[in-house]
Amino acid sequence: MRKGAVYLRGILAGKLIELSRNEYVFRYEDDYFNDPTMPDISLTLSKKQQEYRSSYLFPFFFNMLSEGSNRITQSRLLHIDEKDHFGILLATAQNDVTGAVTIKPL
Repeated sequence: MRKGAVYLRGILAGKLIELSRNEYVFRYEDDYFNDPTMPDISLTLSKKQQEYRSSYLFPFFFNMLSEGSNRITQSRLLHIDEKDHFGILLATAQNDVTGAVTIKPL
């Protein structure tokens, strides 16, 4: 099992967990979820519910990954299988990402 802390503009919003290669969970932190001033991290992961489950990496997080030759270069430099989406996400989404969401390994 691998985990990442999900931050929105530097504020801890929730945790992303890979239970297996075909089971993922995103769960908002209690304080974040219960604060009506804090926004959803995405339209598809709204605060209408606190926990989401999926049999594949959520598209919102998958879309944070690089593609093509950049993906190949990253996987080689990081010694991570280029099909290990979660591993690459944890290794690359800590900073210098497009958008306000970052992910740090736990």
